[in-house]
This record gives sequence, C-alpha cells and structure tokens, in this order.
Amino acid sequence: MRNDPLANIAQELQEADSVLIFPHILMDGDAMGSAAALCKALRGMGKDAYIVIEDKIPDYLMFLDRGYTVDIEHIGAADIGDIDVSICVDCGEKTRFPKRAELFYHGETKICIDHHVSSVGIGDYNYIDPEAAATGEIIFDLLVELGVDIDQEMAESLFAAITTDTGNFQYSNTTAHTHEIVIALYDCGLNSNKVSVALYENESFAKMQLHSKLIESAQMFADGEGVLAVCTQKMLKETGTLMEDTEGVVSSLRSIHGVQVAAFIKEQPDGSVKVSLRSKERGDVAAISQRHGGGGHVRAAGFNLEGVSLEETVALVIDEVTACL
Repeated sequence: MRNDPLANIAQELQEADSVLIFPHILMDGDAMGSAAALCKALRGMGKDAYIVIEDKIPDYLMFLDRGYTVDIEHIGAADIGDIDVSICVDCGEKTRFPKRAELFYHGETKICIDHHVSSVGIGDYNYIDPEAAATGEIIFDLLVELGVDIDQEMAESLFAAITTDTGNFQYSNTTAHTHEIVIALYDCGLNSNKVSVALYENESFAKMQLHSKLIESAQMFADGEGVLAVCTQKMLKETGTLMEDTEGVVSSLRSIHGVQVAAFIKEQPDGSVKVSLRSKERGDVAAISQRHGGGGHVRAAGFNLEGVSLEETVALVIDEVTACL
C-alpha cells in the first residue's frame, strides 16, 4: 500500500475543527503515548480533540491522560455531532477498536497512522511505516510537519511511546532515527527519568507476585529455544490482580538465556484466549499470528482464539513456534 505524504495528512488536520483519536484496545505505551501527544498538540492548535477509548487505561499509563480521553459508553455517533477527522493510531484494522468502529467511520475524513507490518490501512489517508520503531516516531514527524512547538508534556508522551515499543531501546527495531528523535525530545524539555519511573518502577506487590507465579509455571520446549507461560483467571483471583498486570511477562520470558521465541497465553473472562509472541533473533512471529487472524511485527505479534481450550492453545503454539525455529 502506498503511503500518503505526511504533509497531506497535516493539511487535513490543520483544516479540521474536530478530531477524534482512536488507539487500539488493550492500550500499550505506544498507543497511549502517541494518542496523548497528538491530542495535546491538536488542542494547542485550537482543535476540539479527544481520545476515544473502550477499555480501561492500564494503571501504569494513567499519567499520560490529562483529561484527553472519553469512553465510548458515554457517547454515541448521534451525540457527538459532526466529526471532521477520525484518526486511528498504532492500529490499522477496525478489529483493533471494535466498539468504536462505527464512530470512527462517522468522521468526514478518516486517517490511519501505524507501524505494524500487518496493517492494511482503513483511512482515506494512510501512513503505515513498518520501519518505524514506534508509532510515536511517526507522530513526532507529523507534529514537526504541523509546525507544532513540542512542549515537555508532548515530549514525555512521545518518549513513553518510543521507550516502551523499543524495550527501552534494546529491541532490534531501534534505529538511528529513534535516537535522533529522543535527542530532539530532550531539547523540548523531556524528563526521561520521570517517565521511566512511572513506566517501570511503579509496580504493586501483587503484580510482582503474579509475575513470579507465571515465571515459575513456565515451560521450555524446542530444545530450550522456546518458552511458554499461561495466565488463567484463577491466577488473577488468587493474587488479586488484573490481566493488565501481566504487562512485561512475555519480555521477561524472552530474556531467558537460549530462548529465541517466547509465548504468553492469557485466558479471557469470556473463555477466549489471547496469545502474545516475542522473538529475539530468529523466528517470524508475525507470520504465525497472521495465520490465526492476528498480526504485528516480525519480533512482536499476537492473535486471539475463540472456542479453543487452553490445552489446545498451548499445543498449537508449541507446534507453531517449534516449526518456525
């Protein structure tokens, strides 16, 4: 798919009076950070801008929401009036914001900004760059195109987006451009320590107990090159935690010596399962995910399954990962 120039997207935003921003469900740092920076910038330009959500913002990301979000349960397409621009960030399929899809298409102009290789683009204007380490990088370039004076708050939102999607600049998606952007963010007043403390050093004891339980129950396979852990609803009840508290588990699994692919299976309240996959140096986990209706990057991807037991999912994932290795 050919990308539209960022200059054209910037022009659409400059001419808009009202803009709704749609991050994906189960928001991560890139989705929330990108959306927050863009929303603050648009409001500074005099736009009526909001981030529309349909699920709870994870606790560790709450510091990024400074009155920008509105829950879809509190509004409807008929209530919100005319929408000049709807823009989805860090996602490129309506399945990534199912309860908000109708509202997204209510926008006169639809824009899609993402960096996932599996995204197809659903906007009138699309900018999908799989080479970008994070959608936050694209949003930074867009704000420059808009002529926005990036302030400390925007800088810290963009830093949160980039640091989380690059594994604190450790993942292979980190590029020279990534670091160039962060240098520019420091010039805009970035306090990286404040953001890092909020993101990485603000864990509850219950969450740490859950992580310990998950790591302890993990199983190795594929001659030690694969590792898999499962989080059940029972585990969450036993530790008094929420599924959002599993954030970071799959990365910890991948960090194990000798492991090339880590898999993390999460049992959802409705009985469906969510599979997260991460690879280190070998293993195309995006290809695995796409075969099962999901997507993502070569090194980070995932998919959902319905009507399949946990035991069947474990067997499926082990077979898929072993084959890809």
